[in-house]
Amino acid sequence: MPKISEWGSISIFINTRGEHNPPHFHAMSAEWEASIRISDFGVMA
Repeated sequence: MPKISEWGSISIFINTRGEHNPPHFHAMSAEWEASIRISDFGVMA
């Protein structure tokens, strides 16, 4: 997964290959990880 952005200790990654539904991105820091829907920015996991 390529990193598309970084804010301080938070890195944003997105999978650009194949089906990835619902469309979302991954936000990660040293302490936590979240999957966030692009349509409404709801936390999936």
